[in-house]
Amino acid sequence: MGGTAGERDTSGARRYVPIADHGLIGDLRTVALVGTDGTIDWYCCPAFDSPSVFAAILDAGRGGCFEMAAAVPARTKQFYFPDTNVLITRFFTEDGVGEVQDFMPVADDPAEERRHRLIRRVLCVRGSLPFRARVAPRFEYGARPHTLRMTDDAAVFDSREVSLALTATVPLEADGADVRADFKLAEGETAVFALDRIGGDVCPSRCECGEAERQFGATVAYWRRWLSSSRYRGRWREMVHRSALTLKLLTYAPTGAIVAAPTTSLPEEFGGERNWDYRYVWVRDAAFCVYALLRLGFTEEAAAFMGFVSRHVSPGDGAPSGPLQIMYGIDGRTDLPERELGHLEGHRGSAPVRIGNAAADQLQLDIYGALIDSVYLYDKWAEPVSSEQWDHVCALVEWVCAHWDQPDEGIWETRGGRRNFLYSRLMCWVAIERGIRMANRRGLPADLPRWQACRDAVYRRIMDRGWSAERRAFVQHEDGDVLDAAVLMMPLSKFIAPTDPKWLSTLDALTADLVSDSLVYRYDPRASPDGLHGDEGTFSICSFWYVEALTRAGRLDEASLAFEKMLTYANHLGLYAEQISHSGEQQGNFPQAFTHLSLISAAFNLDRALG
Repeated sequence: MGGTAGERDTSGARRYVPIADHGLIGDLRTVALVGTDGTIDWYCCPAFDSPSVFAAILDAGRGGCFEMAAAVPARTKQFYFPDTNVLITRFFTEDGVGEVQDFMPVADDPAEERRHRLIRRVLCVRGSLPFRARVAPRFEYGARPHTLRMTDDAAVFDSREVSLALTATVPLEADGADVRADFKLAEGETAVFALDRIGGDVCPSRCECGEAERQFGATVAYWRRWLSSSRYRGRWREMVHRSALTLKLLTYAPTGAIVAAPTTSLPEEFGGERNWDYRYVWVRDAAFCVYALLRLGFTEEAAAFMGFVSRHVSPGDGAPSGPLQIMYGIDGRTDLPERELGHLEGHRGSAPVRIGNAAADQLQLDIYGALIDSVYLYDKWAEPVSSEQWDHVCALVEWVCAHWDQPDEGIWETRGGRRNFLYSRLMCWVAIERGIRMANRRGLPADLPRWQACRDAVYRRIMDRGWSAERRAFVQHEDGDVLDAAVLMMPLSKFIAPTDPKWLSTLDALTADLVSDSLVYRYDPRASPDGLHGDEGTFSICSFWYVEALTRAGRLDEASLAFEKMLTYANHLGLYAEQISHSGEQQGNFPQAFTHLSLISAAFNLDRALG
């Protein structure tokens, strides 16, 4: 599919490329978003949660960007080099065809790893083509000035915290504190631009055409070698593998952390306030990622996350809302203060832009079920958990047994006060039930009579107070009648049989109230106020949960149609943001791990059911 040129203001200057009109590259430490017009308009260095260097996606004027495009009118198309995270943007003009190959080498050498090299290879593949480049970094989310030094080997951008060196095989010109280049390539010719983080023992290093070719080959080989471990051979293999490659890009290799998304403050509603920073490790999201990756056979990523859990998510952190926070920094830190960046206008004027996340202090009881379920699956499908890990599991199950009946903020992190959410109860049941399974299967020590009594008490509470006789459905919270798509997890977590009459009645009620042409809303914020203004789009993880619930209920024709419809909402590369608007636009942070892991699970289970 082709990309669009994005919004332009009256002067003709580039404004905002739609959220979905981007591809993603990365080096397992950070990522860059590349628009279909060839512009990098999001890049944080040196890590996912570092301040941005390019953030034009959040403020076209102040954010900074790295433009690379044909210097004449062109149509563009964008695709990934097959089975890799190497992104190619092609430019089609009257006089020729050119392309930009964007990638970040995944380095083994620690010195090269600290370079965080971003390579842009520009090729003319037919005819001849003029190109223009403009590199305009804006450090610290556009708040920190920088200086430019032009040397014989590089253009060096110096800021207080980070210094970057730009090298190129074509002449560079200073343009104030920015750099530009205008050049023309004939068929078969190549130009190379490399942007490196420098400092300490990392010095500017030119990236000649031969070196870029070698790095390109090594990066392609890395991604193909990684993907070859996948055991998935079913239908929708291309979409499943693209989702797996995307989840891998969202992992932080030094610690095994998995971020919820690599961006901040991309709006869930244009012009609305539902703009959040997702560049952290949500225990829930990361645990679900482990499930999806284990399904495909990627045990190393699961082991790395288990290592992160053992080091940073151990019981006894002393947080006021329980032994665990709901989210952590990629380095395991627990302090994630939220603040607004008033100098940035937000994507298409959708302020505020936030960094940090105040939801870190919320109580969300469902995370215990997600985490212990991932430990259970790791123990079952990868390798047995250690005695220390089992001690941690026991401590968590004991805490859940003592606290499961508290009201909390719930999976959707509402800011409208705590409630007795059904989904939170459900995942407390999962936490205890999976602990019991592990103890029985492995003969591990546990207070099984107490655990079983608590598990059964949670079950009875859900069946008694989570069911609305009036709605003929399980509902969002106790003593209410609001529907919530989170209850789609009831059969997926094996709490209730997928053909139980109460569940089938619930599925019908959800279909009637929250489903719009296969797309699923989380809940109706007017019926269940969440403390925020405005509406939101359909929530893509819920749409894939819906597919899986239909599958498990044996409604395979409906499930197949809903799944195929969801695939039409992916962007041109098979990537998804968090939500889909009424008009079909992608909204929210991009790409989102939640959506891609649920796609994998839905595809796996639907393929197996279809036989």
